[in-house]
Amino acid sequence: MPLFRLDVPLDSRFGRDHHPLGPLGGPPMDVGAWLRGLGLGQYEGTFRDSEIEADTLRELTETDLEKIGLPLGPRKRILKAIQNLGDADKTSEAVSPARPAPARDTGERHQLTVMFCDLVGSTAISARLDPEDLSSVLSAFQKACVSAVSAFGGSIAKYMGDGALVYFGYPEAHEDDAERAVRAGLALLDAMAALQLPVPIRLQVRIGIATGLVVVGELIGEGAAQERVAVGDTLNLAARIQAATSPDTVVVGELTHRLAGAAFDYKDLGRHEFKGIPGSVRLWRVTGESGTRGRFDTRVVKGLTQFVGRAEEISLLQRRWDYAKDGEGQLILLSAPAGFGKSRMTEAFRGHLGDPSITYLEYLGSPFM
Repeated sequence: MPLFRLDVPLDSRFGRDHHPLGPLGGPPMDVGAWLRGLGLGQYEGTFRDSEIEADTLRELTETDLEKIGLPLGPRKRILKAIQNLGDADKTSEAVSPARPAPARDTGERHQLTVMFCDLVGSTAISARLDPEDLSSVLSAFQKACVSAVSAFGGSIAKYMGDGALVYFGYPEAHEDDAERAVRAGLALLDAMAALQLPVPIRLQVRIGIATGLVVVGELIGEGAAQERVAVGDTLNLAARIQAATSPDTVVVGELTHRLAGAAFDYKDLGRHEFKGIPGSVRLWRVTGESGTRGRFDTRVVKGLTQFVGRAEEISLLQRRWDYAKDGEGQLILLSAPAGFGKSRMTEAFRGHLGDPSITYLEYLGSPFM
């Protein structure tokens, strides 16, 4: 039987439905924006030179794409995306032939952890490689980003050629988004080191992470080029941190460092001044996971505050412990919503016993497995 239970509906998730090409029946599609959404923005000029517009896009064949010089991989991706366009239109017509209501153009204030990751030396790499090989390299980088970010609940907001902008906290929020962002950054470094590329090069990335308040969900642009973005100094800070980072490292700002707690080991890089950022910013390089166990320990960075209240629950635990010592086996389920102090109470009870000879068996569940 639970010691206490508070059935308070807690739902930190929120989201919005997006269609990458805008509402059915809306303004003409921006082919360049569509290509960038596929991670093929490098072919925007090729499409423009060939005068390929939205009205002819669906009529393209593989032969057409080969004639304008596209490699095999991008040809296949574009043809598959064109097929998806037709399927999406049919689905929209079947579900709701009426034109949807226009999306809100205002954003909302949220705390967001922003990660910028960027390929090191991409200009030199592009000068050395054939365009088809370069496309394969960028595709491998983007797939590694998707794998690392999605594993920890983040979302890739935008690819910017040889870089990526990632949000942790939007459209889905978690209580540990800062920690998730750092874990994703470390996972991306491991993924990049393990990449097997068709060309003899080794890719390196720089990763900068910052946390702060932003206005997220702001609608900018027109027609099919509209997108929802986050606006605020946090994005600028994350970009500045990334630019100042050494290759194959993850560097975080002050608030990210505090929120990620003791889950990681760090090297203090001191204070830095960045153009456009008021004051100086203290930075830390993440050197790896720490030896702390469990979510409770990782958040206890500066020690515990005084334990107040819960005398009745501690007394009940003590009585059950006395029964167990007398040979009457006991089982207690301690249940409450997240953040109500279950781990803190357990820790307080252990201190209350004050017997170093007692053996504790502790099993921890990870939200990242």
